Amino acid sequence: MIKTRLANAKRLVVKVGSALVTNNGAGLDLAAIDDWARQIHAVRQQGKQVVLVSSGAIACGMQRLGWSKRPKLVHELQAAAAVGQMGLAQVYEGAFAKYGLHTAQILLTHDDLADRKRYLNARSTLTTLLELGVIPIINENDTVVTDEIKFGDNDTLGALVANLIEAEALIILTDQIGLYTADPRKDPNATLIAEATAGDESLEAMAGGAGSSIGKGGMITKVIAAKRAARSGAHTAIASGREIDPIIRLANGESVGTLLVSQTQPLAARKQWKTVAGRSPATGRPPASRRWCGQRPESWQEPAADRRHSGRRRFRAWRCRRLHQPGRPRNRPRTEQLRQWRKPPDRPQINGRDRRPAWLY
Repeated sequence: MIKTRLANAKRLVVKVGSALVTNNGAGLDLAAIDDWARQIHAVRQQGKQVVLVSSGAIACGMQRLGWSKRPKLVHELQAAAAVGQMGLAQVYEGAFAKYGLHTAQILLTHDDLADRKRYLNARSTLTTLLELGVIPIINENDTVVTDEIKFGDNDTLGALVANLIEAEALIILTDQIGLYTADPRKDPNATLIAEATAGDESLEAMAGGAGSSIGKGGMITKVIAAKRAARSGAHTAIASGREIDPIIRLANGESVGTLLVSQTQPLAARKQWKTVAGRSPATGRPPASRRWCGQRPESWQEPAADRRHSGRRRFRAWRCRRLHQPGRPRNRPRTEQLRQWRKPPDRPQINGRDRRPAWLY
């Protein structure tokens, strides 16, 4: 039974949206944050490990700066994230301290998970924190990146964290009851989907756009996140954060909201990283549009004029031009060509011996 699978999950990832954290933009909902801390404490008493992925930094910054609408300029979004992240961390620390729990703030980007070395460092750090009984609170580092603010969402980050720590369940708390066959705000005949298969293409057609003006994601991002989480065998539950004890009930195996079941064979840990990094799980190579000889993911998008100015490549290009100058005999062996051309007549000599290294020519 699916209930038994969720009840037996020992490692959970809980993601809360911006609309819940900020009470639809009215400011940080302290009562809701305290209630989540109480539920996570109760789940931990059952011997389970919990990682919290929290949105709300930009929304909290908007409230502190007095902005009523989400800005569109990237630098304004980054400024709001920088202001809001401070208040968000303080509130979570105070809420969990009431139950004797320590928290750790971790800011990640997709590039951190795309780089193999940083991916392993993040995994070992999170594993150590969970073993120490600390509650990791993860958010995107919106202050220094732009792609995540413009296109990304914490639903995707929650799924990637589930892959990272090999969690058995991903719980996404939102302001909606669950996934409907259509938008219930527009279609009164829409019905709630209690259970479906993660990765089903028909689910993406049912999901709509952004759920509110405060958050950036919507049901479509949650459906895609469930598909990502299924790579490591994690089941995804989409439920309302305004229900009574949704985290405790889902951890106990109760049916709340929509459950998207993972029925795919979990990928190996390294193949999971390859999918996160945008590489093929079979070959391990990036797409042809981003393929470059051994470069780090951050430099994949650099202009070609900036990528070809390495000393070794300049030397190779110079050597090829010299070996294939017009008028040079090409039918001789390569060693004979090099022996003849490495000492041109105008080469400077001192006391009959050449004092300059051959590789300069």
